[in-house]
Amino acid sequence: MRVSLEWLREYVEIDLAAEELAERLTRAGFEVGAWEYLGAGLEKVFTGEIVRLERHPDADHLQVARVDLGPMGLMQLVTGAPNAAVGQKVVVALPGANLPNLGPVRQARFRGVVSEGVVCSAWELGLEGHRQEEGILILPPETPPGRAVAPYIGLDDTVLEIDITPNRADCLGLVNLAREVAAITGGRLRLPPCEVDSVPEPAREAATVTIEAPDLCARYVAAIIRGVTIGPSPSWMQRRLRAAGMRPINNVVDITNYVMLELGQPLHAFDYHRLQGPQIVVRRARPGEKLRTLDGVERLLVPETLVIADARRAVAIAGIMGGEETEISEATRWILLESANFSPASIRRTSRTLGLRSEASLRFERGIDLELAPRAAYRAARLMRELAGGEVLAGLIDCGEKSRPAVTVDLNLKRLNSLLGLELTRA
Repeated sequence: MRVSLEWLREYVEIDLAAEELAERLTRAGFEVGAWEYLGAGLEKVFTGEIVRLERHPDADHLQVARVDLGPMGLMQLVTGAPNAAVGQKVVVALPGANLPNLGPVRQARFRGVVSEGVVCSAWELGLEGHRQEEGILILPPETPPGRAVAPYIGLDDTVLEIDITPNRADCLGLVNLAREVAAITGGRLRLPPCEVDSVPEPAREAATVTIEAPDLCARYVAAIIRGVTIGPSPSWMQRRLRAAGMRPINNVVDITNYVMLELGQPLHAFDYHRLQGPQIVVRRARPGEKLRTLDGVERLLVPETLVIADARRAVAIAGIMGGEETEISEATRWILLESANFSPASIRRTSRTLGLRSEASLRFERGIDLELAPRAAYRAARLMRELAGGEVLAGLIDCGEKSRPAVTVDLNLKRLNSLLGLELTRA
């Protein structure tokens, strides 16, 4: 698990250097395999703004850009990127920089035109989840030119690689790892806000949810958010997702991934108007049933596969991956947000049968707190209201078990002190 210290510090006060925190976590039972400063090697890479763009006089596939680097002035750069445009905020590597996937940067001449550096793509910068052919990386419009680039692409951060053991699956959520850090260091824990302002219309009147396989799905919670506008998520969220090894997609999908990493509860967003009914049915797959998943693969589902269906067909493989037919697109305006609790054995079996693993299945396979589902739904709905302009319908559609009996552990104080070599009092 990749843990961003910048993100972790939102939930707990940490004054320790990365090395000391890693040592304390390891002594507490969390093996920290490595840590890295993400911005290493980018000391000569800066933000810039394209102020002029002309076709290369002797090469139709190239363009000559004048890029404003703030205090460093204007620089001439030759680029072959098809997505370059005037007014864009971009990343510029100057001579002396050493890019992860490009190597050393030098001043060069392209058919007689000097390029004083490189306008960088996300792939050249080594950002995970990007391909070489994607074109140059476009930064948010509010990015000031002439600044060291690391804070603007999520690389002004140290990331710990932590091996989360199967018995501590709760720590696949950053908030629960922050609880451990608070216990280890004495730092104050800060929980993310989950309360959300809603409109009077109740969510339960907008859709129905039926659990036909309660042995495989203990609880299914749905929230309804209407009037969203699909677009990029804010730069701070994109930075944190990249640091965790995930590729930003759009504001709604990014929010579901963000809350999963934050709380440990996987979520899925359906385009409400592409659901038949609108209805959600949690059931076993029917003989011969097929589903084209978000990765573009059409999959034949075996009868023991737990699926999320609408009134007509399967729309997701429960706990693993959604389907193409109800995915979020630029045309999406209403969201049905899923926050559920699935059987670990069922998810593990289906994942192995289909040869399909995801960040969601990793968490479901290890078991998730039943009572986390509504909290995560409200947290994501709150962020969709803030970052996608949506209105949250009142309440949740909540089916299945609401809680389970608390576990009581008998603790012998004398035995405890004997084992620890301490003199703890009952108080």
